[in-house]
Amino acid sequence: MEYQIYKKGYLAYLMLERGLSINSIQAYEDDVNKFISWIDNEQPNLAVQSIQYKDLEQFIHWINKLGLGDKSQARIISGLKSFFKYLLIEDIIQDDPTELLEGPKLQRKIPDVLSYEEIELMISSIDLSHPQGQRNRAILETLYACGLRVSELVNLQLSNYYPDLEIIKVVGKNDKERIIPIGQSAIKYNKIYIDNIRKLMNTIDQDHADFLYLNRRGKKLSRVMIFNIIKDAAKNAGINKNISPHTFRHSFATHLVEGGADLKAVQDMLGHESITTTEIYTHLDTQYLRKAILKYHPRNN
Repeated sequence: MEYQIYKKGYLAYLMLERGLSINSIQAYEDDVNKFISWIDNEQPNLAVQSIQYKDLEQFIHWINKLGLGDKSQARIISGLKSFFKYLLIEDIIQDDPTELLEGPKLQRKIPDVLSYEEIELMISSIDLSHPQGQRNRAILETLYACGLRVSELVNLQLSNYYPDLEIIKVVGKNDKERIIPIGQSAIKYNKIYIDNIRKLMNTIDQDHADFLYLNRRGKKLSRVMIFNIIKDAAKNAGINKNISPHTFRHSFATHLVEGGADLKAVQDMLGHESITTTEIYTHLDTQYLRKAILKYHPRNN
């Protein structure tokens, strides 16, 4: 029973003090529930204050036998560490038994990226002779100019679009707002879309009136629609890579880093909480690295 009480306090902490989203809180709750399930089945008399590292090793062995993959196990261990950190903050325990606990080593997947030439090909392949083409051009220009998540793009609002200031305001993960610069090319094609297409629409759903990008029924676009727009553009451009809206985000970040942008600035624009997440974009190609070494290493001067 005490574990359920601690869990309730932990979930309140995640919501009120850490400000996490409902989905994130649900994920953490699932992790703790697995641990409580193990306690109930294997060690029903083990008080939380008495838990030691060796007990957690048995729990890890237990979840391993469940057949969970490395990624799922790493997720559970991360949630468990967060739970015990809360217990430590609240003085429910005096020492953190998860301090030395490590999950399975996950190989960091380097995201697929497009070259600048490939992005140009995709954008140029859009048929501008129909209204949806003008909108789609504006969408791809904005995706690449700002490095947005697909959810941030479909929820981008006119009231948060400031072309005169060359910035947009987006609401990212955990409802965190951030300001992102937007380039002249994206501003140009957004203006064409707004002035020549959006303002002339016969019907706009009032509940969707503030969303920047709308479908033919006057409602905001779905995430699936953005995927289809990008898939069609890649096909028309003759690009056979597996491309998604996130590919534009990866390309945005990679091209900035390759161009010499400060990693902290890229982190802020992407909305990453930790700079270690942004560091994946330092996977520069060997030719770029070779040129950098030849140009800047003092022994080559």
